[in-house]
Amino acid sequence: MTHGQPDITTDADLEWCYEAVHGVSRTFSITIDRLEEPMARHICLGYLLCRVADTIEDAGHIPPAVQTELLTEYDRLLDPEDDLAVEVFMDDVAPWIPDEPNNDWEVVAETPRVLRTFESLEEEPREIMREPVRELVDGMAMFTDRYAEEGGLRLQTLEELEEYCWYAAGTVGTLITGLVARGTSQDRAEELRANARSFALLLQLVNIAKDVEDDYNEENNVYLPAEWLAEEDVPVDCVTDEENYGAVTNVIQRVTGRAETYLDDAQRYLEVVPETHGNRLSAWAIPYLLAVGTMRELRERPEDVVREGGVKVPRAEVYTLIQTFEDGVSRSRLKELRQEMAEKPLHQ
Repeated sequence: MTHGQPDITTDADLEWCYEAVHGVSRTFSITIDRLEEPMARHICLGYLLCRVADTIEDAGHIPPAVQTELLTEYDRLLDPEDDLAVEVFMDDVAPWIPDEPNNDWEVVAETPRVLRTFESLEEEPREIMREPVRELVDGMAMFTDRYAEEGGLRLQTLEELEEYCWYAAGTVGTLITGLVARGTSQDRAEELRANARSFALLLQLVNIAKDVEDDYNEENNVYLPAEWLAEEDVPVDCVTDEENYGAVTNVIQRVTGRAETYLDDAQRYLEVVPETHGNRLSAWAIPYLLAVGTMRELRERPEDVVREGGVKVPRAEVYTLIQTFEDGVSRSRLKELRQEMAEKPLHQ
C-alpha cells in the first residue's frame, strides 16, 4: 500500500501509465510496445518510478540542496518500512512543478498514481524492482549533494562519469535483468548479470555524447569529464561556447569511443536474454541498434552536437528498423544488423 493512499488501483491508472511513458521517452515507448504482459506493465512502472527521480535531478530551476531533499523523501516513499505519507512529498515538490508542466513533470505530479499502481503488482516482480530503483534514487541524491555548490553536475573524470552512468542506467539494467532472468538457468542468469552493466553504460554514454548542449543549457549539467575538457583547454562552464566547438567535439568523440567498448558485451546480453514472462528480444535489440546508429552519426558529424543541439538517427531509419523486427529477426542476425547500421543508415 502506498503511504497515505488507498490500496486501490484501476485499469485507468495502468492505462495512464502506459500513455505517460509514450509521452516522455521515445526509446522506452518502442520497448514497451514490443513487450507483452506481464513484462510490459513491469517495465512501464519501473521506468516511471525512475523518471520521477530523473526529472527532479535534471531540474535546473531547483536548488541542489532542495533536489537532494526531494530525492531523499522520494526514496523514503519507496521504502516499505518507512511511514512517510505521499502527501508530504507532494506538498514539498508541488512548488517546483511548472505552471505548464511538460510530460516529465506530469509524471512527477502523478507520483501517487505511479506508486499506487506499482504497489498493486505481484510481490515477486515488485520486490525485484524496488531495490534497483532505490539505488538509482540514492545515487542521484548523492550526485546532487556532491555538486551542490556548483549548482549543477560537473563530472571530473571518466571514472566519475561511469559511476554516474551506473546510477542513472546501470541500476535500470539490474531491474530489467532481475525481471527477465526469472526462471532461467543459473548459467544464463549469471551471463545476463555479467553483461547488463555494459548494455546500460553503452546506451547512457551515447545519450551523454549526443545531448551535451541540452544537458548544459536546460539542466546546467556537464557530464563530459572535466579532465578531458581541460586537455582541450575548455573551461567546464564554456562547453557550448562557439569558440570551443572543435575542442568539445574532440571530447564527444572520446565519449563515443568509450561507448563503443561496450558494444560486444551488450550484444552478448541480447544473445542470451530469455523471451519469457512477456519479454521479447526486439524490445531491447531495437534500442541497442539505435545506439549503434547514433554512434555512426556521432562519428560522422560530432560538431552537430554543439552546432545543432544534437544528432539523431533519421526517422526513416527508425521506421525501417522497427519494420525489420516486425518481420522477425533471429538472434544470429544481430551482428549483421549492427555492422550494417555502423556503416550507413539502414533505410539506404
